[in-house]
Amino acid sequence: MSYLSVSAPYTYEKVIERSRFIANCAHTESEEEARAFVARIRSEHSLATHNCFAFVADRTGNLMRFSDDGEPQGTAGMPILDVLKNKKLFETAVVITRYFGGIKLGAGGLVRAYAGTAAEALALADVREYKVCRELFLCAGYENFDALKKFLSKSGCDVKDTVYADGVTVTVAVTEEEAKAFCAALSDFMSGRVKISEGAAYWFPFRRA
Repeated sequence: MSYLSVSAPYTYEKVIERSRFIANCAHTESEEEARAFVARIRSEHSLATHNCFAFVADRTGNLMRFSDDGEPQGTAGMPILDVLKNKKLFETAVVITRYFGGIKLGAGGLVRAYAGTAAEALALADVREYKVCRELFLCAGYENFDALKKFLSKSGCDVKDTVYADGVTVTVAVTEEEAKAFCAALSDFMSGRVKISEGAAYWFPFRRA
């Protein structure tokens, strides 16, 4: 199983008919986290005309919430949510702040403005594929470090940390389903000159190919 989500907070801004639309999106793993994110954005933009939002706060799409925050019903929150659903994003929250510029957009214009701003923000955000990963600790001597780096550069794993001590210990994240094959290939490539230890398994945002 895997799912797509924004991996880091992202802010995007555009002006439509003098109104400022500011989109903030983030990875949120529960309704509590999503509502805390919405509250923080509302606090930062307390003088804004509207702070509309939508979020999908789980990995299955069963926990969805949205708000028009004073805009005409159906013109803000639902269009933002529709973008999240169309992009198949989970554990993701989007808040779009509007500072009214004096020109009314009408219902259709509002739907296009909120949906368009959300879509453009999410297209630019760092969206990754979350998969269950296995953390691995790779220990090698300094004389074998170049060989280890060469293997890792071509393996597609995510290097999380490198510690230099008596030897070098590199912490990597590999998908759970690929961990066994990864370890076998690395051991073969290094002719056994690497010690591999397994760490925890958890959800990790892998870069998409």
